[in-house]
Formats: sequence, structure tokens, C-alpha cells
Amino acid sequence: MSIARRLVVEADGGSRGNPGPAGYGAVVIDAATGETLAEAAEYIGVATNNVAEYRGLIAGLTAAKALFPDAGDALRVHVRMDSKLVVEQMSGRWKIKHPDMKPLAARAAAILPPSSVTYEWIPRAQNKHADRLANEAMDAGRDGRQWEASASTAELDAPARTPLPDRGPPGDAVAGAAKARAALAAARGGTADAGTLFEVDAGASEEPEPTDVTAVPAPEAASPQVGWAAAPDLGAPATFILLRHGETLLTPEKRFSGSGGTDPELSAVGRDQAARAALHFAALGTVQDIVCSPLRRCRETAAAVADRLGLDVRIEDGLRECDFGAWEGLTFGEVRERYGDDLTAWLADPETAPTGGGESFTEVADRVAAARDRLTARYAGRTVLVVTHVTPIKTLVRLALEAPAQSMFRMELSAASISTVAYYGDGNASVRLLNDTSHLR
Repeated sequence: MSIARRLVVEADGGSRGNPGPAGYGAVVIDAATGETLAEAAEYIGVATNNVAEYRGLIAGLTAAKALFPDAGDALRVHVRMDSKLVVEQMSGRWKIKHPDMKPLAARAAAILPPSSVTYEWIPRAQNKHADRLANEAMDAGRDGRQWEASASTAELDAPARTPLPDRGPPGDAVAGAAKARAALAAARGGTADAGTLFEVDAGASEEPEPTDVTAVPAPEAASPQVGWAAAPDLGAPATFILLRHGETLLTPEKRFSGSGGTDPELSAVGRDQAARAALHFAALGTVQDIVCSPLRRCRETAAAVADRLGLDVRIEDGLRECDFGAWEGLTFGEVRERYGDDLTAWLADPETAPTGGGESFTEVADRVAAARDRLTARYAGRTVLVVTHVTPIKTLVRLALEAPAQSMFRMELSAASISTVAYYGDGNASVRLLNDTSHLR
């Protein structure tokens, strides 16, 4: 009887531009000891985040198989990634619709037998090792070279690991499929170049099929389990009560007021709104922690609540408002008059930044998502008052709903309004409230 080999693969990928210069990182860990057994990383040229994530998964599974090429069905691999998309698609719960993803998913599914692989979503903060490898690879590509394992310091940033409990045979039979090559072993032996084994052309709809793999169609499964169909015991969520700051003098005139402007204080109306919010949360009795944008209007709003509840306020820079560049302090009409073409482009494309070096919605979403991951890891099981701005709140709601960026323009968010999102341990999010102003009446 073969002795079971239990491994953990942590993988990540990123693109600086989406699409843009991209790279991936993957690490193979001994499940019993937490020891790092192998690392892989590569700069892959111009690609999207999703392509890079899949490439990281492929590299991690390939490296795991290469470590124990003769283990066969005795090899057990538990994949942990902070990409909800990849985890759900490879687990068979989400359909794979994008043509660029299908051949990559098929390639990943073909590396190990179906019964050998399970998948788990983890917060980004718990995936630091693979994330650092991916960034090292992208830095190397920027400098015109490839990543070298001997120069890597990624493991120094890895979170402390504990042995993975032995859960028995994996139960997710749709996670993998068939067998595939020991490509990494060949690359290490010098007979192949890792950069050519999985070549990606970000502009193509499909990749060239590998010569020694029979591609298995990616799982076309049902939607993710949410609501009534969700697993019954996901643990207590991290619950974010999202409070928009009170009014400033700019708010009633609907002027652009971001992180690049004058940083206004609350008006008299805004201070009254903050006081009413404080009374509301004191009566509610559920807030355990308070986190706040660094901008003055949020700090003043948070302080009113904190004083009432006897709590400290933690500043989170990722929650600051979008930088609206040259539009700061202007009304929508004034921007339309002065920067009409730029405004039209901004409304149509989340990659477009406001005039004069502001932030695009894509850039804001990246930093807000990173802040979200830090906070959900820190405050798992707790109820947190998050005092922030229109764009970060709309972004958190949009990401929770997996809605397109254009949905940002279809949400109403009043000054001092309350919205609520809960984040569960499996990566699912539940939007519970949007734009409630009943406490102000």
C-alpha cells in the first residue's frame, strides 16, 4: 500500500494594469510540518490577473507532482488561493465562460487525478508567500530578467504555518481530472525552459495545447452555493457596518471631494449627523471595533461614535476616497464644461483616471480590496464600524455582489448613511443593507 503524501499548494498571480505586465508565484508546503518544499515564479509578459492566477495554479500543481512523480493516487494536494474565481471554477461550482480561462482550467485539471485535489479560498493576507513570489517575478520582468529562486526572499514574509489536519481523502471529485506531465521536473533537469512550457498570449482567445496532455473540458457546473443553499456552518462572519461620513460644505453642492483636495471638515449638519449615528450605534450595541479613513471628515465622524461607545479608532489608509485629480472641488457640470472628453471617457471605462493624475476606479478597487482582506483577516467573527467615503463603500458593495464597475453609477449613497456587508470564512459575502438613513430622521 502506498503511503499518502499530503501537500499544500499556495498560488497567486497578478497583473500591473489588468491586462499589463504579469507574473505568478506558487509554493508547495508539507502539510504535516508546514515546511516549504518548492517555490515557482515567472514573469509571463502582458496578461490579465485571472490568467496570471491560473498560471500560478498550474505551476504549483506541476511542482507538487514533480516532487513525488511516482506517488500516483496516494498524493493529496490541498490548494489555497485568494482568487475566488479560480477556486470556485476549479471546484466546479462556477461555470467557466471566458474563452481565455477554459484552456487554462483544463490544463490545471489535467495535472493530478480528480480525487487528489481540493480547493480552499483564503484571504490575501494569508497568501503572502505566493503573493511575494508573484511580485518578485513581475519586478524581474520589469528589469528585463527572469525570476531566480536563489535570489528570492519571499519565504521571509510568509505567515507562520501550522500542520494541516488530516481530513482523509478529498471529497471534491470535480476539482481535477486525468493525468498530465511532469514538466517542472524536466525544466529543472535543463531539458526544457519553464517560460516556454506554458506560454500565454494575452491577446489570443486560447493557448496552444500542450503536446503531452489531453485537454479535459473544464467543469460546467452550477452557480456558487449562497443563501439557502449555502453550507450551514461557516462560522461567525466579519461584519462591516459601512458608515459614510457626515456632510461637509462641499456635500450639498455635490462637488467632487476626494483624497487629493482640501480635506474639508464636517459642517454643522455633518456634526449633527455624526452625533445621531453615535446614538444609533450606542442603542444598537453590536459594534466591537471602529476603523476609519485617514481623511478629516471620516475621522471626525468616527470620533463622535467612538466617544459614545468608548472605543478606539484604527486608521486604515486603504479606505481613503478616490483622488479626483483636477476635478477636486468642482461640480459635475463644471467638470463637463472644462473636461468634457475626459469625463466621458471616465464614465465609460473604469480604467480611466480623472484629469490631472487622479485615480481610476480600477486602482481604487485594488486598494480597497486589499484593505478589505486585511480587515476581514484581522476582525474575523467581529462586527466592525467602517467609516469611509462614497467610492470605497460602493466598491465594497460592488465587489461583494460581483457586479460590474458600471454599477457604481447606479447606487445612491447619502451622507452619514449606513450599509452592511458580512464576509464569511469561505470567501462568500452577503450584502445586508444599503444606504439606510433612518437613524437621521
